[in-house]
Amino acid sequence: MRLLMTRPEAEAAAFSAQLEALGHSVVAEPLLQMELLPIAADALEGVGALILTSRNAARALAQSQAFGAARKRRIIAVGPGTASLARELGFSDIVTGPGTGAELVPVIAAQARSLEGAFAHLRGDVIAFDLKQALAAHGVAVREISAYRSNPARAFSPQTRALLQNHELDAVILMSPRTGTIFTELVMASGLEAPARDLVLLCLSPAVAAAVKPLCPKRIEVAESPNLEAMLSVVTRVATLWSGV
Repeated sequence: MRLLMTRPEAEAAAFSAQLEALGHSVVAEPLLQMELLPIAADALEGVGALILTSRNAARALAQSQAFGAARKRRIIAVGPGTASLARELGFSDIVTGPGTGAELVPVIAAQARSLEGAFAHLRGDVIAFDLKQALAAHGVAVREISAYRSNPARAFSPQTRALLQNHELDAVILMSPRTGTIFTELVMASGLEAPARDLVLLCLSPAVAAAVKPLCPKRIEVAESPNLEAMLSVVTRVATLWSGV
């Protein structure tokens, strides 16, 4: 299949390579550009554990003045992918969550019963789930630290626009509700609703699927779990049906 990859560049390379190894053609169209923000050396004073709900937060920490202090803290990662990157970057005390912010709440609440110090959530400028508010309901206070900013694409690249117009794409990979929203907005702004309806929209979660429903696509596929392995399974399943094998 010919797939449109909408993930930010830093996160798309390895996934695209896996897809190409399976015989797919991947066209890169990052709909978000990530800007890592500086984190001061003293930002983690009084903090016992760091909550990372994105790989970008791990990258921001690793290049910041707070990296030395951060390595001495426990890392609570939203899922296996973020945990794996944190380990590669030099963190060792890592608790891995199931994959979403909502599922991370009971994990953090359990940690709060035995961990000294405050929790700090390294977050972006836009969040899909209000972790601070959810944890407040469990009596857990969270300090929020801005770690990165996501800048949305304002238009499709000429290549992607032409591929969409000419019905030369089979499916689109969408990994976040915000990416789904941006894709929907760009399709509508470009007058590409008709060709977009023929695409298979491969979504990481039901929330992503909800973001693209205004396009009225003929087919939406949702991963069984919010991780790359489940997304690969979705691609494989759709490719099998698409090829008629």
